[in-house]
Amino acid sequence: MRPDAAPRVAQHADVPALTALIDASVRRLGAGYYTEAQIASSLAYVFGVDSSLIDDGSYFVLEQHGVIVAAGGWSDRETLFGGDQCDHRADGRLDPATSPARIRAFYVHPDHARRGHATRLLGICSAAAQRAGFSRLSLMSTLPGEPLYRALGFVPEAGVDYPMPDGTTLPLIPMTKAMA
Repeated sequence: MRPDAAPRVAQHADVPALTALIDASVRRLGAGYYTEAQIASSLAYVFGVDSSLIDDGSYFVLEQHGVIVAAGGWSDRETLFGGDQCDHRADGRLDPATSPARIRAFYVHPDHARRGHATRLLGICSAAAQRAGFSRLSLMSTLPGEPLYRALGFVPEAGVDYPMPDGTTLPLIPMTKAMA
């Protein structure tokens, strides 16, 4: 029996490991869903560490034998997706009475995929958002993430083609969920 991955709050010292995790996750789990050009552009312009989640203490990692195998967070900020390099970020705070909390920056190392890590992190994030007064969640899903989120009760909206600065577009799916 393998030991379970231990959850903890992400720290700024984790950024190099998180960057490597994000790269591996996007490249390997995105293959077959996105072109090589879309993957390269998304890593340059969209997917990356969001330091505001670390600053807020709302970004979590699962660590196994000292290695981060998954990461994900939630936010009460307006930004729906994107790392520090993304140009559409908005740091305004959301009102839990009228807005859903954001589920943000979920990545699983491909060698640890399909072991329940994202589901576990989503449970941690959902509970924290609920304690903060939120009754709904929203996220922007990648194509490979959509089946998981759907299975966990998120409802997809019409997909969007997110334009990146180099002219490449990235298909994404906005999704929402009411919490019990």
